[in-house]
Amino acid sequence: MAVLKVIEILSNSDKSWEDATRKAVKEASQTINNIKSVYVKEQSAIVDGDNVTEFRVNLKITFEVK
Repeated sequence: MAVLKVIEILSNSDKSWEDATRKAVKEASQTINNIKSVYVKEQSAIVDGDNVTEFRVNLKITFEVK
Protein backbone atom coordinates (compact mmCIF):
# COMPACT_ATOMS: atom_id res chain seq x y z
CA MET A 1 0.00 0.00 0.00
CA ALA A 2 1.38 3.40 -0.97
CA VAL A 3 1.27 6.42 1.31
CA LEU A 4 0.71 9.72 -0.49
CA LYS A 5 1.16 13.28 0.70
CA VAL A 6 -0.41 16.44 -0.75
CA ILE A 7 1.17 19.88 -0.58
CA GLU A 8 -0.07 23.21 -1.89
CA ILE A 9 2.17 25.36 -4.10
CA LEU A 10 1.74 28.76 -5.75
CA SER A 11 3.44 29.57 -9.05
CA ASN A 12 3.41 32.28 -11.70
CA SER A 13 4.40 32.83 -15.32
CA ASP A 14 4.34 35.66 -17.80
CA LYS A 15 3.36 33.18 -20.58
CA SER A 16 0.41 31.01 -19.47
CA TRP A 17 -1.27 29.03 -16.70
CA GLU A 18 0.18 25.87 -18.25
CA ASP A 19 3.69 27.32 -18.06
CA ALA A 20 3.13 28.29 -14.42
CA THR A 21 2.03 24.70 -13.70
CA ARG A 22 5.08 23.23 -15.45
CA LYS A 23 7.39 25.60 -13.55
CA ALA A 24 5.85 24.57 -10.22
CA VAL A 25 6.27 20.85 -10.91
CA LYS A 26 9.83 21.33 -12.16
CA GLU A 27 10.82 23.37 -9.11
CA ALA A 28 9.08 21.03 -6.65
CA SER A 29 10.73 17.97 -8.21
CA GLN A 30 14.14 19.32 -7.19
CA THR A 31 13.34 18.56 -3.53
CA ILE A 32 10.38 16.16 -3.77
CA ASN A 33 10.61 12.67 -5.25
CA ASN A 34 7.85 10.48 -6.67
CA ILE A 35 5.43 13.24 -7.77
CA LYS A 36 2.32 11.42 -9.00
CA SER A 37 -0.13 14.18 -9.93
CA VAL A 38 -0.93 17.85 -9.88
CA TYR A 39 -4.36 19.42 -9.34
CA VAL A 40 -4.91 23.02 -10.40
CA LYS A 41 -7.00 24.41 -7.57
CA GLU A 42 -7.22 28.06 -8.70
CA GLN A 43 -6.12 30.24 -11.58
CA SER A 44 -5.80 34.02 -11.61
CA ALA A 45 -4.11 36.72 -13.65
CA ILE A 46 -2.65 40.17 -13.16
CA VAL A 47 -3.76 42.84 -15.63
CA ASP A 48 -1.91 46.04 -16.45
CA GLY A 49 -3.96 48.35 -18.63
CA ASP A 50 -5.46 46.08 -21.27
CA ASN A 51 -2.77 43.37 -21.08
CA VAL A 52 -2.48 40.25 -18.96
CA THR A 53 1.02 40.49 -17.49
CA GLU A 54 1.13 37.49 -15.17
CA PHE A 55 -0.65 34.15 -14.87
CA ARG A 56 -0.91 32.58 -11.41
CA VAL A 57 -1.87 29.08 -10.30
CA ASN A 58 -2.54 27.52 -6.92
CA LEU A 59 -1.68 23.81 -7.18
CA LYS A 60 -1.96 20.70 -5.10
CA ILE A 61 0.92 18.31 -5.77
CA THR A 62 0.58 14.67 -4.74
CA PHE A 63 3.65 12.52 -4.16
CA GLU A 64 4.42 9.10 -2.75
CA VAL A 65 6.13 8.93 0.63
CA LYS A 66 8.82 6.24 0.81
